[in-house]
Amino acid sequence: MDSFQIFTTSTSLVDCVDKKLLVVLRDGRKLIGILRSFDQFANLVLQDTIERIYVGDAYGDIPRGIFIIRGENVVLLGEIDLDKEDESPLREVPVEEILQVQREEMEARVKRDKVKNKFLSEQGFSVDSVEFGELY
Repeated sequence: MDSFQIFTTSTSLVDCVDKKLLVVLRDGRKLIGILRSFDQFANLVLQDTIERIYVGDAYGDIPRGIFIIRGENVVLLGEIDLDKEDESPLREVPVEEILQVQREEMEARVKRDKVKNKFLSEQGFSVDSVEFGELY
């Protein structure tokens, strides 16, 4: 029998220490930073962290510094390929601009959802209202 085992616990994060990672949180935020530490619960410590906000083909970065993330809030995490990072087809815009566009997009989504829910309710369907960020 081969002694090779695949570990699916937080110990598999050992190879990611000191590497640049993208972490997607349950509330939808995307964080990019260097993994400095983790524990058995997959709690993470990221250094030089930025919060990246994507809207359409643009993004904006908000510097966050050192970030401690509770493991249960991590939806996805992956290493960033530093060679391909600069080849992204997305364009960087100032944070104020991306936040304004994100706010407008969110308001439009809320309006659309209200109209849709009203129509479904009038047709006799039960409508569950789920606030943004409570999807998990």
